[in-house]
Amino acid sequence: MEKKQPRKKYSIGVAVITYKDSRHLERCLPPLLNSPLKPKVLVFNSSSNDGTVELAKKLGAEVFIIPRTEMNHGEARELCRKKLGTDIVVMMTPDAYASDKYMLGKLIEPILEGKAAIAYARQVAHEGANIISSFGRMFSFPDQSNIRGIENANKYGAYTAFCSDACTAYLNKTLDQIGGFRWLLSGEDAVAASMILRKGYKIAYVAEAVVRHSHNYSPIKEFRRHFDTGMYRTQWHKILDLGGGGEQTRGASYALSLLTYVIKKEPLMFPTAFAQLAMGWLGFQFGRICYHRAPLWLYKMISPADFFWNSTGYKEGKWFDPAK
Repeated sequence: MEKKQPRKKYSIGVAVITYKDSRHLERCLPPLLNSPLKPKVLVFNSSSNDGTVELAKKLGAEVFIIPRTEMNHGEARELCRKKLGTDIVVMMTPDAYASDKYMLGKLIEPILEGKAAIAYARQVAHEGANIISSFGRMFSFPDQSNIRGIENANKYGAYTAFCSDACTAYLNKTLDQIGGFRWLLSGEDAVAASMILRKGYKIAYVAEAVVRHSHNYSPIKEFRRHFDTGMYRTQWHKILDLGGGGEQTRGASYALSLLTYVIKKEPLMFPTAFAQLAMGWLGFQFGRICYHRAPLWLYKMISPADFFWNSTGYKEGKWFDPAK
């Protein structure tokens, strides 16, 4: 009988990206700190003064602080993964609450088995989430796991490189191969995933690893969020387009499915659902048009990433570097 080779042991690190998030830490951190994996837990903070740093230390996490003027979604995660220096790095937001202390173990299983270089968790809506937010989680995070590679782009289209840094694990050496997370406005997870898939690795969606994470966005907030999405997807379209197409198709499928679901379950929410969809689409299109064409005051007025437009990196011209 052939002897089974012992599985390689990997060091695990978790980075939680925070700013004025003290209200979340007592729900977010304990399941991570109590994980049987004994991960290094690093709370990144861009100089908030609401007690986030003090509470993180009290709960037992390491803390890493930078000035708010240095904050950038991609750069924050790049700094964290280098500081952690672990074989596997898990990126999380503080409003994502693990279902239990075993979530991390389930999440990284496909990486440990050599099946994928990226693994992301299933998200279910927070208690009190409205029907629109709840449906969004059901649509994007079904109850069936899957593993996807660039060769599956024709099947999955725009979904191929989908993941969410609310709770996603990366094999650190593959991030090294792509030069790490990029300095960008938004979508650091999608850009990194697309680059890693292009290297021949796979991404795993792990439905068994569950976190609670959702937002009840207003139509105006949807417009602003999708404004940033339109800009970053325009800037990085050469990387994000894996050849399967389908971005508009997936968006249309989501819109139709949401409206149908709301009519059946909660018809009084139909006007709100329609308004959110319409404003999200308008924001996305406006963001695409405004990329590299709008004045700074307009970016500041619409974009929710206020820190980005006041950052040292933006003033140094990094926003205008070609996407590579």
